[in-house]
Amino acid sequence: MNVLPPHGGKLIDRLVPERDRAHLEEEARELTSITVSDELRKDLECIAYGIFSPLEGPLVRNDYTSVLERGRLQGDIPWTFPIVLDVTEEDSSKIQEGDDVALSQNEAPFGVLHVEEKYPLDRRSHAESIFKTLDAAHPGVNKTESMGPVLLGGKVDIFDDTPGKFPRYRLKPKETRFLFQEMGWRTIAGFQTRNAPHNGHEYVQKTALAFADGLFINPLIGRKKAGDFRDEVIIDTYETLISHYYLRNSATLVTLEMEMRYAGPREAIFHAIARKNFGCTHFVVGRDHAGVGDYYGPYAAQEIFDDYPDLGIAPLFFRSFFYCKKCGGVENDKVCPHGPEDHIDFRGREMRRMLMDGERPSELLMRPEVVDAILKHPDPFVR
Repeated sequence: MNVLPPHGGKLIDRLVPERDRAHLEEEARELTSITVSDELRKDLECIAYGIFSPLEGPLVRNDYTSVLERGRLQGDIPWTFPIVLDVTEEDSSKIQEGDDVALSQNEAPFGVLHVEEKYPLDRRSHAESIFKTLDAAHPGVNKTESMGPVLLGGKVDIFDDTPGKFPRYRLKPKETRFLFQEMGWRTIAGFQTRNAPHNGHEYVQKTALAFADGLFINPLIGRKKAGDFRDEVIIDTYETLISHYYLRNSATLVTLEMEMRYAGPREAIFHAIARKNFGCTHFVVGRDHAGVGDYYGPYAAQEIFDDYPDLGIAPLFFRSFFYCKKCGGVENDKVCPHGPEDHIDFRGREMRRMLMDGERPSELLMRPEVVDAILKHPDPFVR
């Protein structure tokens, strides 16, 4: 069976083999150490697993500049979001190019960075290039303002990876690619989510399934903004939906431990690349993918794919969809002839408000079993 090649042609593996881990950990304890955040550690593990292929570590200067200016690595491979390791001036002063540096949390090393370059971070240029705004109310801009002023670039080796928040669902690309082959899937549609599913999501997923062999439901597990569903709720609701409303072996649930960046169009390409590395042939892109507030046009995350004909994974675009009372089901604006007076929109914000108040959205909008799975959690939303 033909398998879609990973991004850049090679599936990266920077995870140290078991037999060498103890030795490298012992060496790491003698190195200069830098402490990284939970979010950065997850990014480094994504690199080690090959989810961010062809990256082998945080970006060096030329790649970083090229990503900001062109949305591509220096070698012209599409790449739209810079994965960087920022440090303080104090930490930077202890590190020289060519050094090996221990990556640590809670004073325990988990990996080594082979420092090839260190270079300054221009926060303004970074934020404006990636998020298309300098508004501090944007969560990505806000995070950029708190970054250290120096960036370190080079390859990483990870010898102590975390088990993940939901270990049974945390598969690496080499494992999902094997899974797809075992299931006989030649075409796989990847579906990115940070929400509990409503009937509109189910409609999009099953439409994708109408011409793909399998559906890869891949929720982001990690830091989100206030008002988003908690990770546990997302997992519970998708387990419920799959068990009640999907044919056996038509869909699989795998987590991606990575924070949301809310970078809109650029993040849509970034998300597509990650799913390509998992082995997906198609990627679902909906309205305002990875958006926040009104910073991006409603279909900007779809239009950007025109700039990447060489991406190597096919986008599946979905525009507006709604429940039509006359049609008696979920429809979209390409096939439904009826007017807005017959439509009930899937307003995520309104459904979340109802759920926060302990109310049940209509069965026309959300499966009752999914509502039950949400309401069994005393506090289903990020505060």
